Amino acid sequence: MVQMEAYGDRLQLALSGPGQRPHYQVINPAGKKMAFDSNHHLLSQAEDAFTPGNVTEVYTLEQVKTIAAGGSVRIAGSNRVTRTGNGITRTTRNTAAVIKAKDLIDVEKYDYFKNNRETLPPTIGEHSVQITDLMKGGKSAEDAFNEVLKQHY
Repeated sequence: MVQMEAYGDRLQLALSGPGQRPHYQVINPAGKKMAFDSNHHLLSQAEDAFTPGNVTEVYTLEQVKTIAAGGSVRIAGSNRVTRTGNGITRTTRNTAAVIKAKDLIDVEKYDYFKNNRETLPPTIGEHSVQITDLMKGGKSAEDAFNEVLKQHY
């Protein structure tokens, strides 16, 4: 939000990237974009991170504030965006969103693993498919990991 207040009134997130948090770009009213990494530093190689199919919809500053406060917002037709846990979850009704849902599950699953790897058994990766299936069924990453831990460890 700090970068948005300084550089532009809209925001777009990269769906994949090397960090725990996503890269993002701030867009000003003239359409100029300024990209930042997950540590809020200017991103020099922004072209790779913000290619079509690898970015979210554009969010306004007000939408970002609402999501950060734990609320939800509607964007672009039937999409609903809500902040849950460590990330942003998007619920949609179109086919493209179904394809993106798996990507979002993979990101959430990896983020949970990365944040908790010291406390997880070294063989937890053997149950990756089961964790994904549980998350597809509506469980959070934390709940899915905990269920697998109860069943196998």
